[in-house]
Amino acid sequence: MLINLTVVNGQSGLPADVLPDSLSRLPLVKRADLDENGKRVYDKVGGANRTTPLIGPAGISLYSPKAAEPIHELNQYLRTSVIGSRYFELCALVAAREFDQQYEWTGHETAALRAGVEPSLIDVIKYNKDVTGLAEKDSTVIRVGRALFRDHKVSPALFAKTVELFGRQGALEISAIMGDYAMAAVILTMADQHLPADRKPLLPAR
Repeated sequence: MLINLTVVNGQSGLPADVLPDSLSRLPLVKRADLDENGKRVYDKVGGANRTTPLIGPAGISLYSPKAAEPIHELNQYLRTSVIGSRYFELCALVAAREFDQQYEWTGHETAALRAGVEPSLIDVIKYNKDVTGLAEKDSTVIRVGRALFRDHKVSPALFAKTVELFGRQGALEISAIMGDYAMAAVILTMADQHLPADRKPLLPAR
């Protein structure tokens, strides 16, 4: 979940309860203020010898180091999912769109392009377009996400198709990735995380 962004201090137009250094409602977690276990987790999550502020879901999670570590480990594992990096990013985008989470979407749209997700496919998620005509695997992932987040259930037929295309482990990990990024979206929204001023927001309002 770690997105390395340069913080631009003095950003104008922030809500009154959002701090200019963290760009969220929570002050930056400083490594020096943590106990020994907290310092270890900080280095694991943010990288040893880090010199730039740690913002976003990773930085926010450090308010609970014992939660931050397994969250980080889960995310790192899911990035090696059997479904591959392209579908990993597709799942992350589906979750970010369903929660209208600007910070999360903006980081992962760029990552999705690097992973080979076509701009036209990104637009299907971004603008809530119909999935008719998409490749079967692409449409299935999007349909699963929409079913989970909107209907709170997955039909037997959609589940069977997901297993047919991705296997049982792949089907489980699709839902796990979406759940992981749903959690990140909730954390980011709770803290009202904003983008640095030098990053263009890429997610339009519905």
